Amino acid sequence: MNRDQLQGFVPAAVTPFSDSGEIMFDAFAAVLDFLIARGASAICVAGDNGESWALSAAERGLLVRFAKDHLGADTPVILGISAPTMKGVSEYIGAAEENGADALLSMPQTYVLKASDDELKARFEKISAATDLPIILYNSPRRAGISLSVDQIENLCNAANIIGLKESQRDFFHHSHLLQRLAERISVMTGPSHYILPAFGLGARGFIATGPEFISARPSDLAEIALAPGSQAFRQAHNELTTIYETLMRVGTWPSALKATLELIGVPAGIPRDPVLRLGPADTDALRAMLDSLGLRRQ
Repeated sequence: MNRDQLQGFVPAAVTPFSDSGEIMFDAFAAVLDFLIARGASAICVAGDNGESWALSAAERGLLVRFAKDHLGADTPVILGISAPTMKGVSEYIGAAEENGADALLSMPQTYVLKASDDELKARFEKISAATDLPIILYNSPRRAGISLSVDQIENLCNAANIIGLKESQRDFFHHSHLLQRLAERISVMTGPSHYILPAFGLGARGFIATGPEFISARPSDLAEIALAPGSQAFRQAHNELTTIYETLMRVGTWPSALKATLELIGVPAGIPRDPVLRLGPADTDALRAMLDSLGLRRQ
């Protein structure tokens, strides 16, 4: 996978689990088919939506291999490899390489909450030295506890084989400066859904985000919709993206709301794995109300 291939709608797929905690591969196939039908250009497995924290290296490998076999060679599959230690990252890299992943998605050292520039550089130098697979840097302050500055992102691009960035910082000043400096160098993929359309106008190449799969427009059409910011299509898509994202982030413990919403539209997403609980009736009703308020389809 190269920088030019990292573009458009790149969803992070959920991992469907049964009541006993087993991966339901038939349901995973249905999730993949749904995302491809919505225009996905690549698929990320074992990301935040996939409950990466609850997946072993072996399970990550199984998910990658299943996705590659199910989708075929034309759809790149990206594996999340974030972990606190390099030992954990190395195990996930092994699973990626052995099962045909096309790229790796990695935060800085998760749960450490702080890292010096030298520590950040050392982590990504080690990842690059451990594999020939391209790296997509993931800046998620809420998940990693580390908020990368634009300078730090640029320094990591100088130190490692980074082709792109999933940017989940919720400060649009940061997005603006990032795109001004690095949009021509790496593929910047927007994380927060309410930033997707304006970010396209500033040079983002796509989005790895939660919520676009539910909008009335095809998510793969958002790049074109972004070209006409005064249009009805732009205003409707932005309103849907904002409302869906706010609701999903507010309801339940992540990613229970995402799984419940998929179920509401007829996509078998299973339930979360321990320690996250299935969404309760009141919260599920809130998701139904959100879909109804936007006129989106549900069962």
